[in-house]
Amino acid sequence: MLTAVVTVGVALGASTGAVAAPDRPGEARHVVGSDGAGDAYFPYSGNGGYDVEHYDLDLTYTPPSPAPAPLAGTLEATATLTLTATQDLEAFHLDLRGLEASAVSVDGRPAAAVAPPAEGESVEGAAFWQVSDDVQRRWELVVQPRPKLKAGTTVDVVVEYGGTTGRPTDVEGSLYGWVTTRDGAMVASEPDGAMTWFPSSDHPTDKATFTFGITVPEGTVAVANGLPAGEPTTVDGWTTWSWDAPDPMATYLATASVGNFEVRPVTTSSSGVPIHDYVDRDLTASALSITNASLARQPEMIDVFESLFGPYPFVAYGSIVDDDTLGYALETQTRPVYSRQASEGTVAHELAHQWFGNHVSPARWQDIWLNEGWATYATWLWNEHRGIRTAQQAYDTWYAAGRAPTYWALPIGDPGPLNLFAGQVYDRGAATLHALRLEVGDEAFFAGARLWVERFGGSAATTQDFQALYEEVSGLDLDAFFDTWLYAPAKPPATWSS
Repeated sequence: MLTAVVTVGVALGASTGAVAAPDRPGEARHVVGSDGAGDAYFPYSGNGGYDVEHYDLDLTYTPPSPAPAPLAGTLEATATLTLTATQDLEAFHLDLRGLEASAVSVDGRPAAAVAPPAEGESVEGAAFWQVSDDVQRRWELVVQPRPKLKAGTTVDVVVEYGGTTGRPTDVEGSLYGWVTTRDGAMVASEPDGAMTWFPSSDHPTDKATFTFGITVPEGTVAVANGLPAGEPTTVDGWTTWSWDAPDPMATYLATASVGNFEVRPVTTSSSGVPIHDYVDRDLTASALSITNASLARQPEMIDVFESLFGPYPFVAYGSIVDDDTLGYALETQTRPVYSRQASEGTVAHELAHQWFGNHVSPARWQDIWLNEGWATYATWLWNEHRGIRTAQQAYDTWYAAGRAPTYWALPIGDPGPLNLFAGQVYDRGAATLHALRLEVGDEAFFAGARLWVERFGGSAATTQDFQALYEEVSGLDLDAFFDTWLYAPAKPPATWSS
């Protein structure tokens, strides 16, 4: 791939709407869709000018050879994106990192592969090219369709792509995205790692439905989101696993993990949610014991959280437990991934995310406390249900702990891209919710939680939306409360600790 700053007629970062062409009054001028969704933390994540409605991903993956190093697999894939233009488009961007597009078509019309044009140059006809800038974290597949796209037009964009998979890292240097493992891949993409394995508009504000066909060597299992779409089929030593995820999903929550998994019998919650678990056959005996005990409680956890937050929002649930070295768990939609083992508290945390973070997603990454605070607080509520300790006791323990001034200095309502997963985002986020409960009372607090899920489910929302909703249900002015708990660089006053 080439590194370049690209301009085609107008700046590729432009997000302006169509205007009249100066030499053709009354005729709309098409624009180039923005190369970002407008997120201050990740300026080139997501894209403008269109809305993706559906991803169909056809993946063929060859895991690493048994040789000791390096960990590198091979991915050959075709992605079909059904998208609707929201502007009159001259060209548009897709996010794609570390893989090379070999063919692109828009509604069956092929585009030519070209080198990125120089500043101020234009390209004639239907074309595509890639831009890679590791310093700016800008990885773009630029598509110039012909004919141009009018706002409101829905098209299928087919991208054939592939390459060698490795072990990509996020802005903090942690493994994420398509992480190659000894026996397959562990796919966990928060915040912007979906682009490491499929072309996308990689931001939570552009949710879509998904279907997957994942072809892997016979004997290997491939697990994705949603429900199995029929039985796996094997031809000439290759097995295809098909999945259907019909609920709107942010790209970072998609997975296609591959490994030596045991396919466990399906269980259900009392409300009928099917639970599909996939557990690595190579877990240690200790990890397997912990995992089995935790996963056995998933039906009960769903029951408890449904009683608090409303019906489980998706078609299925379950887990992927791998013996990888990822080192963390992620709430991939309907099927969280767990590294090495699944502890009970972590399983409760990732399940709660299905309501908070998955069904209602952050409209900006600075709002991540709404994901992690709610999931952590739900774990406090689960521990209370289990008789371990009450949410009030958890809050009091947190409040009483001695902490350095640097702990309180981080504003969890705007922690910055290098602190998305700081401990304060989780535990001060949970404490903020408990303090809110004390402020507005139990009735308003849980009514607000259910209304939050109902009103914003299937989309994304901000902290400002959250405050407005709780002011609505409580009748209180909560400006001072949220300023103190989310932004003030100091320990909140003790009046909220009892």
